[in-house]
Order: sequence, then structure tokens, then C-alpha cells
Amino acid sequence: MDRREIAALLAYIGRLDPRMIRTNENEARDQLAQWYELLEDVPLATPYGWDACVVARRHIRVSPYQILPADIARPWETYKRDRLHRHTDPTPVANPDDQAAWTAELVGTRRAVATGTAQPVVYRQLTAGRTNPRLKARLEQVGSCIPPEARAALAPFRRARAAREEALAQGRPDALSVPCDWCEAPVGEPCRRRRIDPDGFARGSAPREEPHPGRKDLAAARQRHQTATA
Repeated sequence: MDRREIAALLAYIGRLDPRMIRTNENEARDQLAQWYELLEDVPLATPYGWDACVVARRHIRVSPYQILPADIARPWETYKRDRLHRHTDPTPVANPDDQAAWTAELVGTRRAVATGTAQPVVYRQLTAGRTNPRLKARLEQVGSCIPPEARAALAPFRRARAAREEALAQGRPDALSVPCDWCEAPVGEPCRRRRIDPDGFARGSAPREEPHPGRKDLAAARQRHQTATA
């Protein structure tokens, strides 16, 4: 942020928290200089999810303490770290024999992702393609490409999938057939232990063996609806 953007941010914060307003000209100048020194490398907003005004409003809404520059800078560092964790370096278009150009393109891509001016690049799983007709017929005959003995041996290491298969075999609703409203796990993915960082951002960790209760209730409600309308 430049000084003009810092001033606009302070004016916005002052409307939400009058304690931040400085009526003395010298105090206002010192406040502007301090915030600029600490937030010079933090953008006011980016095209992909970052807005310093939103962060400031969230802090003022949930915290009884006056906002500090660190309350803006800390979520910004978390935002950058999260985006880089989800990013996979694409192959540069530069000549690989030109080491300087190759490295510069990689660094530039990472910087754009970290600063929110470009979306993270992720590898997509192959979901379609040619299938050997004989393989398809064989799968229809045996029912699964994994023998029952191998499936039983793998169950302790694939507990979430084993629990799903057991639920389907017993006629219970498949919780993984619906998304989870709590941890935001998509359809087909196991729930994750969701925790909230001090800066208010949600992060996921290890997958859960059991889906969240709300996801089970949603799957049961959908199954009842499908049964009633069948």
C-alpha cells in the first residue's frame, strides 16, 4: 500500500472504531507514517480473495482491542503461505538452457501467486480417457478391480473408505455422497479436522475416519427425499 491507500484504510477503520481517529495533525501524521512503514508491502486488495478492509472489519467485530498494523500483516502472511502451499510450479516456457530466464519465470510465477495477482496452479487428476473394452467387461464380471482379500487387508489403512463401503453394504446413507458444510470437504473426499487460526482463517489438517455429524444428517435427509420421490 502507498500512503494514499494507507490513509484510506485508516479513514475506513476510523469510521468503524472512533478510538483510532487522530484529531491532532502531528499524531495523524505519525500514525500514517507508522502504518505505512509496517504495511508498505501489504496490498490493499487483490483480485483473488484478499481485502485489507475486510480483515480490519473482522478484527474490529470480534476483538475488544484497538487494531494494530500486525493485525493486518499477520493475516496477509497467512494468505500468502496458504496460496503457495496449494501451488505447483508449472513448467516455464523459457528455454531450459537459459538458467537465468528459467529461474526468473519460476520466481515471477510464485510471486504472482503469493501476492494474489494470479491463481495457484494445481495438477488435475485424469478423469476420462480410453478404456480397454475387455477391462470394462472384466470389471463388470468381478465387481471390483480389488480382490476381496486385498480390500480386507487394506481396510486398516483406508479407514474412511472402508467405513463408506460398510455403510453402503448395510444400506445406510453414504455421507461422502454430499459435501460437508463444516470442513468444506467436496463430494467423495473424507472430512478433515478443521481448526480456526487466531487470525480467523480456517485450515484443515488430517482426514477424519468418521464424517462430521452434520454431513451424515445431510446424507440421511437426501436419502429419505430420494426414497419418498422414487
